[in-house]
Amino acid sequence: MPKPRVVFFDVGNTLLFPNRARILAPLPEQHHPTLDQWQNLERRTKREFDKLLLEGQVDHGFWWIFYGYLLEEASMSDDNLRSTLVKNTQNSGNWDQIRHGTRESLDRISRDYCISVISNSDGRIVEVLGGCKIADCFQSVTDSGIVGYEKPHPAIFEAALRTMQAHPEESVYVGDVYSVDYLGARNIGMRAVLFDVAGAYRDHGFPRVESLEALEIWLKG
Repeated sequence: MPKPRVVFFDVGNTLLFPNRARILAPLPEQHHPTLDQWQNLERRTKREFDKLLLEGQVDHGFWWIFYGYLLEEASMSDDNLRSTLVKNTQNSGNWDQIRHGTRESLDRISRDYCISVISNSDGRIVEVLGGCKIADCFQSVTDSGIVGYEKPHPAIFEAALRTMQAHPEESVYVGDVYSVDYLGARNIGMRAVLFDVAGAYRDHGFPRVESLEALEIWLKG
């Protein structure tokens, strides 16, 4: 296959991470998970969500499942609270945590590739990226809240490819959920790599990295 010309990035859990304190504010503080506990919930949710999505059985979204597990572990059953936590998480403004060195890695990657964003968001992801001082790294941003389709629907990937005048076979997608990001990209002919900070896919044999620095090495390989 030809060397990639364009690298498309997911945002959530790839470039930016949740402001857990703000999102979890409605939950009594004694039930706030540690980072390790949060990532364990993420691994558990990804296994369940991927299985359901691949079987065509998903009735609720990823975060509804996630907070179901969290509240279950806290011995709480409150669908109103669960809905509030989901809503907080789906607010793009609550994804403002950026890992050290992100800007520098993106600058290095952009020397060799055109870079762009494809995100399931609420129409405001450009604003959030700008607030985190990385919006100007990208040649285009495709936001499901504007396009009207969410990953893994092929239409959002196709819209992003059009903005970059790119073909699938010369493009790579980097995202964190197998059934949404990896398969969504692969199904239209793009290459894909999982950005797997939580280690949900560590033993699955899929292409994966846990940092942007590791992605830089993977792209060169």
